[in-house]
Amino acid sequence: MNQTALCIIPARYGSTRLPAKPLADLGGCALIERVYARASAAQTTAATLVATDDERIAAVITAAGGQAVLTSAELASGTDRVAAVARDHPAEIYVNVQGDEPFVRAADVDRLVRLLRDNPGFAVASLCHPMAPSARDDPNTVKVVCAHNGQALYFSRAPIPYRRQDGPTQTLQHLGLYAYRREFLLDLDALPPSPLAETECLEQLRFLQAGVPMLMGRTEPLAGPSIDTAEDLAQARAIIVHDPEA
Repeated sequence: MNQTALCIIPARYGSTRLPAKPLADLGGCALIERVYARASAAQTTAATLVATDDERIAAVITAAGGQAVLTSAELASGTDRVAAVARDHPAEIYVNVQGDEPFVRAADVDRLVRLLRDNPGFAVASLCHPMAPSARDDPNTVKVVCAHNGQALYFSRAPIPYRRQDGPTQTLQHLGLYAYRREFLLDLDALPPSPLAETECLEQLRFLQAGVPMLMGRTEPLAGPSIDTAEDLAQARAIIVHDPEA
């Protein structure tokens, strides 16, 4: 079996909360350029590609010596953008690194590739880590509960599990990196609509509600935030000034 892995970074120009987000300056380069540089350091992937709907983003990546693929602006999600690339760039495994994760670790890309390679019964994998207690009630922090075998049971913006009494259960935070097998991506359009995904605004619930098992690996919290707002960007800039390798 072809075990080639590709890393795909979806990057959409439009953003309601932070316009032109992928091109925002972060530590002297564009946000998308930093994400690309960090993700492309992975050891298990044959190549890293930025999948974008905008030629300005593509130009930044090309100028940095990277590879960009133009995809339709009509695609609904980052996963749809990865699936579009998968149709023309065959591989066994695709790692989806979101374009607003400037603190992504190449080691986590490698962790996801190995997770799918070692667990042929799963077509989708992702990562989680112990969550800070202060984030339990934050709806922007996505929580996940898992079975004993690491399979995701549910994701929510609500604090799950509900703590009616104290116990040993850890609250786990989802880290939004995914690995997919090619056949899953090619059949993505066949997944039915998901009321759960629409209610929580969490795309991964579409997979679970369709009965697609997701395997969760464990990792550590990232050094800084994903970039959704101007406040996130300011926080990331402050972290990088203090520690450029963060």
